Amino acid sequence: MINFPEIEIFSLAKWIDTGMDWLLIHLDGFFDVVGSIILHVVMAFEAVFLYIPWFILIPLVGIAGWKLIGKWKTGIALMALMALIGVFGYWELAMKTLSLVIASVFFSLLIGIPAGINMARSDRTQSILQPLLDGMQTMPSFVYLIPALMFFGMGKVPAMFATIIYAVPPVIRLTNVGIRTVDKEAVEASQAFGATPRQVLFDVQLPLAKPSIMVGINQTTMMALAMVVIGSMIGAKGLGMEVLLAINRIEVGRGFEAGLSIVFLAIVIDRITHSFSEKKK
Repeated sequence: MINFPEIEIFSLAKWIDTGMDWLLIHLDGFFDVVGSIILHVVMAFEAVFLYIPWFILIPLVGIAGWKLIGKWKTGIALMALMALIGVFGYWELAMKTLSLVIASVFFSLLIGIPAGINMARSDRTQSILQPLLDGMQTMPSFVYLIPALMFFGMGKVPAMFATIIYAVPPVIRLTNVGIRTVDKEAVEASQAFGATPRQVLFDVQLPLAKPSIMVGINQTTMMALAMVVIGSMIGAKGLGMEVLLAINRIEVGRGFEAGLSIVFLAIVIDRITHSFSEKKK
């Protein structure tokens, strides 16, 4: 009596496996094209970051911290953090990690901002996307590696695919919230002057919702960076791979250095991206 009746058990796994098999058979070419686009974008960002010398990029980070945050001490601190990554010997790996993060954020914004706009302009769309976003944010991140591996194999592309799914919900949610919380009087005033729906969106709602949207971009970037270690399990090279190797070989010092490098990179990215949300409050 204490066991659940077997007749009531519904096997969702069989339905999901059947759906995945159908996708792999009928949409194989589509996933090849998507994988090729993702790979080319990642390699382009990687080529840029590896081409810029460290003695140019570090001062650029300092200047960005100074001008955007408004404190020269913050700029020096960010420069010091970037320099420490190089001192640890992980500069090249950090640039590869940064390219993966930036490319993931790029695709997340291409998907997330239009989805957030549609979500803000339609209650029906919001009712459909809300539970999907809840599931995407609460699902264990390791689960995303399974379909990514099936669709794209090993390497950077599946890691990017899993990262995009994991990181895109914040920018969708906060774009939606930002547009919905724009002062209705401002929208009504623009409509009274004859503004079209497109003009209301681009000239009123999006500028006023910019702080909220920038917070969403900041959170998306942080979540993308949080996936670097998990992505290394399926072939994404970078700082995450160093952490994974340190775990496998029980090299505490190596793991600590690689982990600190990820933390330093996260602090630099967080301070710079968060400054955009505070600049014009």
